[in-house]
Amino acid sequence: MAGAANSAVPTLIGSVQRALRLLEAAGAHRDGAPAKQLAREAGLPLPTAYHLLRTLTYEDYLRRDNGVFTLGSAVDRLAQGAAAQNRRGTIEESLSHWRDAIGVAVYFAVYREGEIELVSISDTPYAPAVAEWADFRETGHAHAIGQCLLGQLDEAARLDHLDRHPVQPVTPHSVRDRPALLRRIARTGPGQPCFERQEYALGTVCAAIPITLGDLPATVAISLPVHQEARLHPAVEQLRAGVSGLMGSRWFSISI
Repeated sequence: MAGAANSAVPTLIGSVQRALRLLEAAGAHRDGAPAKQLAREAGLPLPTAYHLLRTLTYEDYLRRDNGVFTLGSAVDRLAQGAAAQNRRGTIEESLSHWRDAIGVAVYFAVYREGEIELVSISDTPYAPAVAEWADFRETGHAHAIGQCLLGQLDEAARLDHLDRHPVQPVTPHSVRDRPALLRRIARTGPGQPCFERQEYALGTVCAAIPITLGDLPATVAISLPVHQEARLHPAVEQLRAGVSGLMGSRWFSISI
C-alpha cells in the first residue's frame, strides 16, 4: 500500500519550482525588485536566488536593469500563447455550435500576410468537410472562402494576390479567368455572402459570409453536398443571424 501511495506522488524538480517562485515574486512588483527582496519573498537562500536569476535573465524570462529585476519578453510570449489557445478554443466552440444547430460543416478563415489561412473546421461524419485536394491558398478564386476574403481586400491587395495565385479552372464549373472573377466580386455587395457551386470540389456547394476583425478580413463558411443545395440559402441566413448576434462580443472583438 505504501508503495502504491508513493507511486502516485509526482516527481518534482526542485530547481524548476524555485525558479517559478522567483518569477512569481518578480511578477508581484510592477516596477521590479532587487535580488535580495526576491530571494526573501521566494523563501530561497541568496546564492541560490542569484544563480536562478542569472539563468532566468539569460533566457529572457527576467530583465535586469540597475540591479532591479522585472519580467522579460519570454513571459509575454507565454501569455500571448495561452491567450491564443483560449481564443482558438472559443472559436472552435462557436463553430461546433453552428455545426450542430444548422447541420452543416462550418469553417473559419482569415486573410493574413497576403495569404488565405484556414484557421478551423468543425464537421461530423454526417456533415463532412470538403477535403482539401488542391492547395486552399492557391485556389482562393475557386471556393467561397477565398472569394469572400478577396472581396474584402482593396484593389491593390486583391490584384497582388491574383498575380501570385493566378486564376485557373479547378473543376469544369470554376470561374475561368481573372476578369470573370473580378466581375463576380464586384457584383457581390458589401457584407453579402459568397456562393459557389462545384467550383472547388465536385458534388459540393459552399457559402461564406464576411467578417472583419479589426483590420483582418475573415469569414465563416459552410458546405453541403450538392444534392442538398436547397438547404444552402436558409442555412446561410441562419448562420448570418447567429454571427450578427456575436459581432459585438468578445469572440469578434479580439484579433486572433
